[in-house]
Amino acid sequence: MNDDQVFNENLCWLLARGAYTLTTELTAELARLGLSPRTHQVLIAADTGEHTQTELLRTVGLDKTTMVVTVDELEAAGLAERVPSRSDRRARVVAVTQAGRRKLKEADAIIHAVHEDVLAVLPADDREAFMRSLITLVSGRLAEPVATAQPVRRRVPRAPA
Repeated sequence: MNDDQVFNENLCWLLARGAYTLTTELTAELARLGLSPRTHQVLIAADTGEHTQTELLRTVGLDKTTMVVTVDELEAAGLAERVPSRSDRRARVVAVTQAGRRKLKEADAIIHAVHEDVLAVLPADDREAFMRSLITLVSGRLAEPVATAQPVRRRVPRAPA
């Protein structure tokens, strides 16, 4: 077995490696728009309705501090704003601006192109089966992390300094 095949039967390594590599490519592509995968995910989630930061952090999977920083970044860029909730005057929700919606459309085109390019190495029938299977895994058996004594840190690629 050569070095490239040592982890070929390790599902966790394969998924992590693929996710890391795809995320680095998307990070580079989204940076052209002034977005990161994180800011893009928050914009997408915020654009689905009226959501507080707390609701968004649960949806996207961020901690409270990171969510505040992310919404601050989006506000500074004019892509989102904190506004009073229509249903609860005490609450503030994150609203995507028109500029944010335009940016989402641009980002969606980039992401779609990257996904198409990545999946193009598979035959068409395999692409559909792969995506269905992945959806089944992450919405079923891998939907929720288990409790551990030592929390697992998410590996987030950093931009070069």
